[in-house]
Amino acid sequence: MNPISPLFEKIDASIGKKVDLIEMSYSRYALRAFLACLYLTLGTAVAFSIAIKGEAIAYGVGKMLYAFMFSWSLVMILYMNAELGTSNMLYMTVGYYRRRLSLQMAAKILFTCILFNMLGGLFFGYLISFTGPFQDLPANSYLFESITAKLTKPTMQIIIEGIFANVVVNVAVLVSMRMKDDAGKVAAIIFIIFIFAFLGFEHVIANFSSFSLAYFASHGTLEAMTAGNITHNLIFALIGNYIGGGLIMGVGYAWLNNSKSNYVD
Repeated sequence: MNPISPLFEKIDASIGKKVDLIEMSYSRYALRAFLACLYLTLGTAVAFSIAIKGEAIAYGVGKMLYAFMFSWSLVMILYMNAELGTSNMLYMTVGYYRRRLSLQMAAKILFTCILFNMLGGLFFGYLISFTGPFQDLPANSYLFESITAKLTKPTMQIIIEGIFANVVVNVAVLVSMRMKDDAGKVAAIIFIIFIFAFLGFEHVIANFSSFSLAYFASHGTLEAMTAGNITHNLIFALIGNYIGGGLIMGVGYAWLNNSKSNYVD
């Protein structure tokens, strides 16, 4: 008999809760996914707003401020029990690998989560674009330049950055599951998420919020923000995110813990 991994006991319990909720009340599951992008859009908005102020002080400061403030998004999502598509890439892949749920149920949960994350990103990005910090931004603002850079990346760069982004996100999720102290958990999440935010890696769900905010704040005037560029980024970021979160972190650690060795997580 294989040793029981305390970490995977928690993962199995989380998967069970997700299955139970979507079977009992699809609308409640959908709302939790929708609300994930409320918190993500708030984190994105304050990160860009502070970055714009920082760049006015000294070139390069904005990026560090952006990464630090953006990291609070995952803190809000985890503590408010919202449903995030990129962490569910790990949960659903692990659940199917460990036969805790069917392929159909895994696909249903993941598709629903990503769909309502996208709708939440569009809706809250639109609303926040009406707030004070995003009125009459110049064409060279940190927000618009950052989004233009994202939308003009080549395919392989998006995929590779997507892989690393979701490795980082799921490391933060798994580390937080193993910590008992809330202060330590919050600090760990912030400094781990800082890695992908500072390096500018591609996270498909975060891009739902940031693209929407940039589009509405610019009134659709960003030259790089075409339907083709947006679709290109989101598709290949999604692929990269799934490889990083679902395959590398999900299947990788599920396989490592499917062992008779005492070396389990």
